[in-house]
Amino acid sequence: MEEIVNFLVETVGSLGYIGIFALMFLESSFFPFPSEVVMIPAGYLAFKGEMNLVLAVLFGIGGSVAGALFNYALASKFGRVFLIKYGKYLFIKEETLDKLEDFFDKHGHISTFNGRLIPGIRQYISLPAGLAKMHIGKFAFYTALGAGIWVIVLTVLGYFLGQNEDLIHKYLKEITIITLVIIAVITFVYYKKQKTKNEIL
Repeated sequence: MEEIVNFLVETVGSLGYIGIFALMFLESSFFPFPSEVVMIPAGYLAFKGEMNLVLAVLFGIGGSVAGALFNYALASKFGRVFLIKYGKYLFIKEETLDKLEDFFDKHGHISTFNGRLIPGIRQYISLPAGLAKMHIGKFAFYTALGAGIWVIVLTVLGYFLGQNEDLIHKYLKEITIITLVIIAVITFVYYKKQKTKNEIL
């Protein structure tokens, strides 16, 4: 396992900030590429003084937002029929798209925030937002907010835990659980505010 971690650290280090941006773009668009293998090594390199922590985070967030905007534009321009027809080549099944649309319908615009923090959803939550033609400014804001939290968590993990794979997995699981609880609270508060607002109107 240590050899794999060393390889990932060396790969991220050799690609630099542009590599972080490109890999996070892929992770955020249609390629099922785990962000953990990008941002945790970046954090470790920052710990060693080989990268700037703030720049690593900014390029990670930038790549995530760019990838999400790519998916948004794809869905907005070509529509649902296109996604169903060609989605199988991009690891998107019709059932998956149905679930994503249902998730978006239930949670509204905030789903582009909390969806970024849920494994298995974060890569594709941009698609229903694009299909619904959500306001692109709001979409970019919520996406950057959600992606920012996740990128910061992973980078800080790499910074403080270094190459200790066991500790990384231990804390990543706990932090993911805590994050999901926070998402549930934020979604509940948002829902209650929207409900109250609608009742007043």
